[in-house]
Amino acid sequence: MPKNSKVVKRELDDEVIESVKDLLSNEDSSDDAFKKSELMVDDQEEKDVDVEEGSDVEDERPAWNSKLQYILAQVGFSVGLGNVWRFPYLCQKNGGGAYLVPYLILLLIIGIPLFFLELAVGQRIRRGSIGVWNYISPKLGGIGFASCVVCFFVALYYNVIIGWSLFYFSQSFQHPLPWDQCPLVKNTTHTFVEPECEKSSATTYYWYREALNISSSLSESGGLNWKMTICLLAAWVMVCLAMIKGIQSSGKIMYFSSLFPYVVLLCFLIRGLLLNGSLDGIRHMFTPKLEIMLEPKVWREAATQVFFALGLGFGGVIAFSSYNKRDNNCHFDAVLVSFINFFTSVLATLVVFAVLGFKANIINEKCVIQNSEKILKLLKIGNLSQDMIPHHINFSSITAEDYNLVYDIIQKVKEEEFDSLGLKSCQIEDELNKAVQGTGLAFIAFTEAMTHFPASPFWSVMFFLMLVNLGLGSMFGTIEGIITPIVDTFKVRKEILTVICCLVAFFIGLIFVQRSGNYFVTMFDDYSATLPLLIVVILENIAVTRVYGIEKFMEDLKDMLGFSPSQYYYYMWKYVSPLVLLCLLVASIVQMGLSPPGYNAWIEDTATEEFHSYPTWGMIVCISLMVFAILPVPIVFMVRRCNLIDDSSGSLASVSYKRGRIIKEPVNLEGDNTSLIHGKSPSEVPSPNFGKNIYRKQTGSPTLDTAPNGRYGIGYLMADMPDMPESDL
Repeated sequence: MPKNSKVVKRELDDEVIESVKDLLSNEDSSDDAFKKSELMVDDQEEKDVDVEEGSDVEDERPAWNSKLQYILAQVGFSVGLGNVWRFPYLCQKNGGGAYLVPYLILLLIIGIPLFFLELAVGQRIRRGSIGVWNYISPKLGGIGFASCVVCFFVALYYNVIIGWSLFYFSQSFQHPLPWDQCPLVKNTTHTFVEPECEKSSATTYYWYREALNISSSLSESGGLNWKMTICLLAAWVMVCLAMIKGIQSSGKIMYFSSLFPYVVLLCFLIRGLLLNGSLDGIRHMFTPKLEIMLEPKVWREAATQVFFALGLGFGGVIAFSSYNKRDNNCHFDAVLVSFINFFTSVLATLVVFAVLGFKANIINEKCVIQNSEKILKLLKIGNLSQDMIPHHINFSSITAEDYNLVYDIIQKVKEEEFDSLGLKSCQIEDELNKAVQGTGLAFIAFTEAMTHFPASPFWSVMFFLMLVNLGLGSMFGTIEGIITPIVDTFKVRKEILTVICCLVAFFIGLIFVQRSGNYFVTMFDDYSATLPLLIVVILENIAVTRVYGIEKFMEDLKDMLGFSPSQYYYYMWKYVSPLVLLCLLVASIVQMGLSPPGYNAWIEDTATEEFHSYPTWGMIVCISLMVFAILPVPIVFMVRRCNLIDDSSGSLASVSYKRGRIIKEPVNLEGDNTSLIHGKSPSEVPSPNFGKNIYRKQTGSPTLDTAPNGRYGIGYLMADMPDMPESDL
């Protein structure tokens, strides 16, 4: 009699269970070792169940809500205060429109290729800067730590500038603006203009005395400036609240902080073009001086600006790209963000010189009026003859062109005694040739121009709110360059780390809000980042092209992007970019050696700036900043080289995200990638017989593609392929 169907099914199930038990009992020992290398953090009963092949399970690493949010984050990080107050100055100083030629050439040679490289490694490995370079080569893991140190140094003083902008923003809600006129001093007998202000200008006096209350030297601290201390605290609170949830909180703020500056710049450009003299400023800006292009200094400064404009070496670019999907087209992102950065610099330059042209026109008109009055006095006392004055000249409403005509005639006729007449040439170009940058442009020259705007408080509020947003966008990337690598490497809570980081930075930053704090800002700006970042990016290039292998990296890009990048990048990464960076490093060292280390101190009695050399302790601080920034590189190299840290402790182990658990991959110091899979030393593990590549194809096919047996490949496999069954290994 045939058996019941349910009985048949039960017997078949028993046979399957017995077969599975047999298979499990005969598992290879290396599979056991691999299982032991997994750190299970999910205590549920299903914790041993792996993800089935073909499932669409994503890593639990935070991700951008949209591509637009990510692009705005990268744009906000790269487009900063330097685009507004550094790029226009360099254009003015280095040949006007001709400066754009070397800048564009160097953007194509070092800017876009190195920006693309950082985006690619961050997106592929999905770690912060420490994890990325530790993964490619543990001996070069110090690159990531060096990036974090530089980010911290820069964040210390960069947020002080945001604090200054907040102070000016808060003072802009009054009419007239507080820096519009020199203050009056009253005593028992009479009232007079503040001497320090009278010797300089209203905006200069307000910056140095009212805002900074600056001391006369670096050694004279003068105590805390409480107004700026409160502004610095407010700046750090803003950064902390925006960053406390990582990209989940800062990403939403990017929509405003990254887009608002463009609204303000366009409004300023339109308003500026309607002002008298604005076209003179723009014409002066873009009149090319081709002979200056041949000077090496121009190319060095253009390369430095390209380098820092894109935020290379800080780790922020890597951190932001690590939250991307692995099939994101990071090549498109690199080109897009680079050219957005460039066109933003050009837009800011148009705005700056339109406004400075207006300011120069006002100053030129005052010059014409004052010197015309001198000529009238000279005519009355008989020092000048009326015959030399053209008949059409009317001194009551004289134009700049007519005045210069009279000036040239008097200079020719009275050649020998001309200097004693005390007349000045009133040329608008002379005023535009006075190069200003940095705080001098933002807090003195631009603020002075805005006092002449109709509805000047409105424009002042807009301008300083724009500076705050530009600064915050860069600060988000800088802090992300610190927080993300530490969280990825040491698995600390992001919220706690963010609060601690901001608190420590605020208390250290109090040195920048002393009365001598502006001099410390100059010191950190000159010495804490330039050379260390150049060394960091050179080592990044070497790590990818020489240690990991440029051919393997190009294969990885093909696997990730779905197409082969241009061979142009191959030659740039392997030959051209390292050579240009080395030349830039040597040129920067030479320039630093030739330039006497010092700062411009504000002297109250004369109301002028005076160059002071750093004292001995100041030189020690300058050197220490550079040494401490790059010190992690040799330290980590020696620790790894000499096996001074036990890898079993997992203190520097790589960590991957996976649904319901974390996979810890012990770092292999000897370079044999098989230990990244089995958790054994090279001598204990048989050589695996893989193909050239074990990456999954982008099409989602279960067939395995071919790729290198490199640290970038094998070690990364566990995080890259959550749906791959263990039997495939």
